[in-house]
Amino acid sequence: MQTPGVTIDGSDTVAQPESLLNPATFTPPNHNYPNIRIEYCDRCRWSPRAQWLMTELLLTFPPPAIEAITLIPRNDESSAGRFRVWLYDASSSPPKLLWDRKVEGAFPEAKQLKQRVRDSIAPGMSLGHSDKK
Repeated sequence: MQTPGVTIDGSDTVAQPESLLNPATFTPPNHNYPNIRIEYCDRCRWSPRAQWLMTELLLTFPPPAIEAITLIPRNDESSAGRFRVWLYDASSSPPKLLWDRKVEGAFPEAKQLKQRVRDSIAPGMSLGHSDKK
């Protein structure tokens, strides 16, 4: 019986079909799918809220519906109190602001944000119980 990765001549050389660290095997992101960026004030300690919303969106819109969600912490005076959700889509330019805490006067509920994302990227999609009033 031959052990995988060991040559027949008995040497201990391991033959790998493809190196996981070889940059030639890396595939760049596909920017044909929507990306979401959640920008928040780090000084306000809103990282857990941003992470929770990211998880909710990824569970509802798994790849490839949404390619990626990026969390962008802001930590300067000009971004105090900021919590914004942006949609970057190859089919539309410039990015679409889905939610701004200062404009809306509140943080988004997961249901509200899911509905806005759905309306932008998949208008016919059912959100199940999140669609009920």
